[in-house]
Amino acid sequence: MTLSLIYSYIIAVKTIIFTAKAAKEFDALSRAARLAVGRALQDYAISGRGDVKPLAGQSLYRLRVGSYRVLFDEDATTVLAITMGRRTTTTYRK
Repeated sequence: MTLSLIYSYIIAVKTIIFTAKAAKEFDALSRAARLAVGRALQDYAISGRGDVKPLAGQSLYRLRVGSYRVLFDEDATTVLAITMGRRTTTTYRK
């Protein structure tokens, strides 16, 4: 008699929500940048991995994707993209 093992995986995926401002900024990105930012957000929502750091003095986080930054907030089930754009000194003042 052989015993076969069945593995089941439960993956907790967070929902990604864009504010109206973030959606407009996302649409304005080049195709390559949209793909890179979208992929990075998906990876973070699925695995929690990415170049993410908390912003000093704020309750927000930033996700670095090449020369682009996504400023977001999160809770147990949601990643809320607030703003995004190229890394400049004004990106963090939006």
